[in-house]
Amino acid sequence: MMFFKKKTKQLTVNDNQINVIKVNGQDYICLTDMVRGEEGTDHIKNWMRNRNTVEFLGLWEQMHNENFKGVGFDTFRKEAGLNSFTLTPKKWIEATNAIGIVSKAGNGGGTYAHIDIAFEFGSWISPQFKLYLIKEYERLKAIETNPYNIEWNVKRVLSKANYSLHTDAIKECVIPISRKWRKELEYAEEADFLNVAVFGMTAKEWRENNKERAKRGENLRDSASINELLVITNLESLNSVMARDGIGKKERFEKLKEVAQMELERLKTYDVKKSVKRLTPETYLLEDHKNN
Repeated sequence: MMFFKKKTKQLTVNDNQINVIKVNGQDYICLTDMVRGEEGTDHIKNWMRNRNTVEFLGLWEQMHNENFKGVGFDTFRKEAGLNSFTLTPKKWIEATNAIGIVSKAGNGGGTYAHIDIAFEFGSWISPQFKLYLIKEYERLKAIETNPYNIEWNVKRVLSKANYSLHTDAIKECVIPISRKWRKELEYAEEADFLNVAVFGMTAKEWRENNKERAKRGENLRDSASINELLVITNLESLNSVMARDGIGKKERFEKLKEVAQMELERLKTYDVKKSVKRLTPETYLLEDHKNN
């Protein structure tokens, strides 16, 4: 069974935006995007009818796919090279139960192939294209495995998880005292204590100034730096404790603001890179090998 990860990443080769998706935990590159604007479907079919391609695809499946149907492969191998022979991704998948090539419908759809196969297709387009594709893919993997970016994502997940603990404390301790406010507004107010203390603005103010990002479902904390996410997580715990102790909102806010400023300044002296804000989802931190 194929498991597609919905979120895609993109490579840029010769001004082509090429989607990359996860299939069963492996990277698959869009062959359709690689030849988009150049009669892509025909290019893929022409490549697949080549005898060397059939041999390569069959060998790859034998190495990686225990359910590969060798009978179907043998039929294609015998016919490859004949003028009447044609082969499409769908025909290949159905006859051999192949997993190295998949078809994806909907937004970002097309014919995708495991990176081994995609690089082979790149060679067929041109050696130059293959080299550019490999270099761009290596850049993507360097970004994904960079410790800074891993930490960025981990801190964002922790911030989201810790928020539930924070709201539980507010529900138990603050709402009974402040009955004149609706429950939803009470949650928003508490979250904005932290937002103003760390980011200097409320969630609403961020949405008003970042309308396009807000339409995509992003929020204020999606643009935070690693240090800000770390501090916001610390403050959520501190605010929960103060709320349980019955400390009033104004006093809590002043304390949160003081701690936020102190921690942000201290963390910045440890690693200035971690103070960089994530201005877009495509913002990444790169290793500077010359200076490190």
